[in-house]
Amino acid sequence: MTYQIVVCAGIVPDPLQTLEPVSTPAGPALKNETMLPHVLDPWAACSLYEAAHLAKQFAGSKVWLVSLAPKAKLQQVLMTVAQKAAFDLVALDAPSSGFTDSAAVAAVLADAIASLPALDRSKLLVFGGWESASRSSGTTLQILGERLGILDQFQGVDQIKVLENGALEILERVEGGRHQVSVCDGPPAILGWATGNLPEPPNNPQVGMANVRTLMPALQRAKAAPLAADNLAYQSAAVPKQQRDTRIVKNVSAEEIARELAAWIRG
Repeated sequence: MTYQIVVCAGIVPDPLQTLEPVSTPAGPALKNETMLPHVLDPWAACSLYEAAHLAKQFAGSKVWLVSLAPKAKLQQVLMTVAQKAAFDLVALDAPSSGFTDSAAVAAVLADAIASLPALDRSKLLVFGGWESASRSSGTTLQILGERLGILDQFQGVDQIKVLENGALEILERVEGGRHQVSVCDGPPAILGWATGNLPEPPNNPQVGMANVRTLMPALQRAKAAPLAADNLAYQSAAVPKQQRDTRIVKNVSAEEIARELAAWIRG
């Protein structure tokens, strides 16, 4: 049994940086975005580690990383990511700004996945972030699945297990801090990962060297991928306002504090 796993992962400005939206002739953007340090989207990074872990369990499996991002920034980020997991890169040169339409992003990703050489849909698993630090609409993977004709979709995934009969047992997050156990007959399927349950892999220089041999040619072949936004308009974009209301008290029970907090949140 082998799998062909496609991981959709973009890059985002480091969350530790101060992000300030500004207006441009092309619409909203981030101030000094090209100067900000970038990282692989945290949710998508979890899906990449899960994909690499699954591929190791089944000899002959392959992982592709399809990334829609500015190739100059992508190159910087992948120099670190390349040491953590083995994959083939498919780079698409496009803005990494979060002010894009998920339908346009999904259309570009779907075309890239459909054009992968020797793609076998009976072995195909498409991984990605359930949410995103950039395009956090929660709809990109769903639209991507519809475009690829993949109807088995799972969102908020924390674990995947291959059963003896080849079926996939999938653990999805649901409300109330619980998980739903689903069983899928097998590929093709879309999995939107939450945080998973694997730690971040350690750096492996040998994996990094093997990846670098294919990363640079893939970046050089990266095609421009303009994202259509004809019907997309923003009225405003601003940093969320901070609100702080502090009161120092003594000898108050936990129950009373909880009631006050709940009343403050409702108000």
